[in-house]
Amino acid sequence: MSRIAKYPVIVPNGVEVKIAPNNINVKGPLGEMNQELSGDVAITLDDGKLSFAVTNESRHAKAMSGTLRALVNNMVTGVSKGFERRLNLIGVGFRAQVQGNALKMDLGFSHDVIHPLPEGVKAECPSQTEIVLKGYDKQVVGQVAAKIRGYRPPEPYKGKGVRYAGEQVIIKEVKKK
Repeated sequence: MSRIAKYPVIVPNGVEVKIAPNNINVKGPLGEMNQELSGDVAITLDDGKLSFAVTNESRHAKAMSGTLRALVNNMVTGVSKGFERRLNLIGVGFRAQVQGNALKMDLGFSHDVIHPLPEGVKAECPSQTEIVLKGYDKQVVGQVAAKIRGYRPPEPYKGKGVRYAGEQVIIKEVKKK
């Protein structure tokens, strides 16, 4: 069995878990999420703790037990606390603002970049050069952050572009003649 799957997932107060034969449903104050289950892993709920056990000793079942435990843990954390991803805009004239359900960014192109936000993801701009993405689904929040960063990734000579908060960009030395 996976080392990760040995640890139970603690279900906090206010989070409701329903286990069906082929899926698990987690509902909390921030939202509701579903995850499909394979027959290789058995999930049990005892005293607010979710335990994961393999039903057969195949290599795939052992791998899926850890994967499923991590996914369910992210679901429980997401519907109770939520996830957040911060982005910084580095460059002269780079700025962002929220317009309804979209993010409008000026990234040095001849036009503004307008990125529509999917359902379940909210954006805030505490300053013109900072974007905070919040949501209950870790995968969707991370994917939106990656797409926004993909519009203008940090370049290695001056470091201009969209960065994750805390990301270190190694600056290259300019070419000599």
